[in-house]
Amino acid sequence: MTLAFLFAGQGAQQVGMGKDLHEAYPAARAIWERADAAVPGLMRVAFEGPDEELRRTDWSQPAIVACSLAALAALEAELGGKLPAVACAAGLSLGEYSALCFAGALSLEDTLRLVIARGKLMQRCCDAQESGMTSLLGLGAAELAPAVEAGRAHGAVGVANDNAPTQVVLSGARAALDAAVEQAKALGAKRAIPLNVAGAYHSTLMAPAGEALRAELEAAQVSAPRVPVISNVTAEAHGEAASIRRLLVEQVSATVRWRESMARMFGLGVDRCYEFGPGGVLKGLVRQNDRSKACSSVFTVDDVRAAAQELAGAAGAAG
Repeated sequence: MTLAFLFAGQGAQQVGMGKDLHEAYPAARAIWERADAAVPGLMRVAFEGPDEELRRTDWSQPAIVACSLAALAALEAELGGKLPAVACAAGLSLGEYSALCFAGALSLEDTLRLVIARGKLMQRCCDAQESGMTSLLGLGAAELAPAVEAGRAHGAVGVANDNAPTQVVLSGARAALDAAVEQAKALGAKRAIPLNVAGAYHSTLMAPAGEALRAELEAAQVSAPRVPVISNVTAEAHGEAASIRRLLVEQVSATVRWRESMARMFGLGVDRCYEFGPGGVLKGLVRQNDRSKACSSVFTVDDVRAAAQELAGAAGAAG
């Protein structure tokens, strides 16, 4: 069994996320407490809501990272303090920061500081113009090119996420996005699902946030990852610190190449994934990209115990 660890992205947030792990595992509680010290009130918003407050990117980004890393800490505790070896790690958009933290490229403190800054900067862009994101099912990115072009007659819009062969997310200014979605339906898209996000992530509307984040990234201690972490921007493993900083600036407004990232992971021999954090989105995307691969969510106490039992059993069989 060749493993990959995956980390949830924005839009996966839900009120109450991580509360049971906070109560059950001291290691998870410690992650939440450090995050709450960095963002006072974070646990209250994550555990109690309301949803419209948690949806704000300046709350949801640190909350999702804290939830994901707390789930990872809980699994490590359940396994007696030692995580299994993995072939690689990856995270969807925001989740790339969690993946880099897991791989030792960023400390927890720098990870939280960066996502707090990223969230605030992106929220400013969201507040500056009405915008959004819509997931389209049934067509691929190339097939949606005419829809994107139709939308651009009304403003900024583009492919935010190329998630799977027939699952693409468009992002942009409201009028442009609406026009693109209507054209996508005419082209044969089976479903159009508006996402629970505050604005047009991974679009040109977010470019000012990426540029403003550059100074924060320069101030962070960044190291080469101890395990390969697949970049959203290149769909290849991250390299040295300077390259990581540059790609994280680009990532704010660039397309997330998740379909290609999955292919890269599977090319490394990965056949079993674990998704840390809320939502279960990546579990679904693994299946959409390759039905022969397995993925389990690690989000609740029951999830942690099930994953630990499976990993302990696999280690025993290998031994």
